[in-house]
Amino acid sequence: MKPNIGRWSERVVAYFHHVVERPILTSTYVLALVTIVVVSLSLPYYLNDFNSFWSQILGEAHGMIFDIAVIGILLFWLNQSGEIRQRIRTYRDEIDDFRLWASEEAAFRTVGNIKRLNRHQIHEINLVNSHLPKTNLNYTNLKGSNMNSANFSNSSLIETNLQNTRMNQTNFENANLNQANLKGAYASGSNFKDAFLIKAVFEGAFLIKANFRNAYLMEADLRDSYLMGADFEAASLYKADFRGAKGLSMEQLAKAKTLYLAKFDPELQEEVNRLIPELVEA
Repeated sequence: MKPNIGRWSERVVAYFHHVVERPILTSTYVLALVTIVVVSLSLPYYLNDFNSFWSQILGEAHGMIFDIAVIGILLFWLNQSGEIRQRIRTYRDEIDDFRLWASEEAAFRTVGNIKRLNRHQIHEINLVNSHLPKTNLNYTNLKGSNMNSANFSNSSLIETNLQNTRMNQTNFENANLNQANLKGAYASGSNFKDAFLIKAVFEGAFLIKANFRNAYLMEADLRDSYLMGADFEAASLYKADFRGAKGLSMEQLAKAKTLYLAKFDPELQEEVNRLIPELVEA
């Protein structure tokens, strides 16, 4: 007899654990139990004063609707907002954790976090000293971010929004920034050697002592940019627009690979045509 009782108790305990581990099943059992208790206690009212009791039920039903509509939805919104803020904080923390880790894994995980932040409409991201070579950041939004001293060599940033971004001393060697928006960017001392910058927008950008050696700047927009000490040796400047650029000298332009159809302010254009005609001719 005792062994049977022991086996029965083990089955009860096992079934109890089975139920507890399944939230929907647990809720169903609780609902059934509560329903039985409430209906049992309310049975006299159903039989003796149904109309009065029914009106009270309808009153409670309206209160329930109000609770769901106001309190339920509000709590859901607050909870969802909190979860989103927590996720954003986690993405930022992971970027900080991987900042000085010079590895392929760290680079790709950082890129993943950047794209997740973009999905939450976050574009001002701290990427100082980040190691991101050979990564794909095409079409991402990094407007207003801080990318000083980061490494983006051999990366792809096609049509990336880098407007007003801080990227001083940043390495873009051999990177692809075709049609990227660098309007108003702070890129003094940055390395764009061998980079593809076709139709890139540098309007109003600070490019003091930037390295554009052997870069491809065809149809690039450099209007009103600051180019003091910038190196254009062997750079392709076909149809590049330098109108309004500050600090641009003949010494810089004479080292370029081509200036064919490049646009300059009238005085500088005349000087270029007179002193280095071989670079402006087809």
